[in-house]
Amino acid sequence: MGLDELNINALPEHIAIIMDGNGRWAQQQGKIRLRGHQAGAEAVRKTVEATAKLGIKHLTLYAFSTENWNRPQTEVNTLMSLLVSSLRRELKRMTKNNIRLSAIGSLDKLPKNVQRELYEVIEKTEKNTGTNLTLALSYGAREEIKQAVVEISQKVKNNIIQVKNIDETIINEHLYTRFLPDVDLLIRTSGEVRISNFLLWQIAYAELYFTEELWPEFDEQSLHRAINSYQKRERRFGKTSEQLL
Repeated sequence: MGLDELNINALPEHIAIIMDGNGRWAQQQGKIRLRGHQAGAEAVRKTVEATAKLGIKHLTLYAFSTENWNRPQTEVNTLMSLLVSSLRRELKRMTKNNIRLSAIGSLDKLPKNVQRELYEVIEKTEKNTGTNLTLALSYGAREEIKQAVVEISQKVKNNIIQVKNIDETIINEHLYTRFLPDVDLLIRTSGEVRISNFLLWQIAYAELYFTEELWPEFDEQSLHRAINSYQKRERRFGKTSEQLL
């Protein structure tokens, strides 16, 4: 699907992606799981560049969940090493494409060398004004919401916030994603049809798009197909079709 088939004036502001299928792709190719993760990293590069080319303002990628810590230690170590090498390798390209890097999640649980590399790239790209790429690392939506409840409760206890004043705005201000708008389009690859504890609050009115493609197979054309599907839908936000006319 080409760019000419998309309505450039009706692009989603915020796309979030659950990148799934690296291991299955490797298995289908008769390769070890590491090759799947390496191919997945290449799919990230292609998708980020395609997103930047379209002028999408926000792209959030589910890179490593809180549940992923339960994987075999060797695989966790491999994923952390791949993350570090990818950050080093992609810094120059992100700068060239005016991409700003951010991260959400329990980042303090990441290995120290990963934290150093991550924060260095975040600092070096903070003045970029193009697509804001957010990596969800050691991220879990339930943990995010729980932490927000704890912080708000503490402020209520200290008379900083009045209970009667708690609304969606205050809750948003205590989430990891306080600097991001709600998700417009959520994409999940690999044929799985579930959310997997990702941005549960932020996808309240998101359009959901599921594809059978495994993540290493996802490319610019795949992104265009997802956006095309999004543009064909009527987003009513609780209203009737007639009210939107």
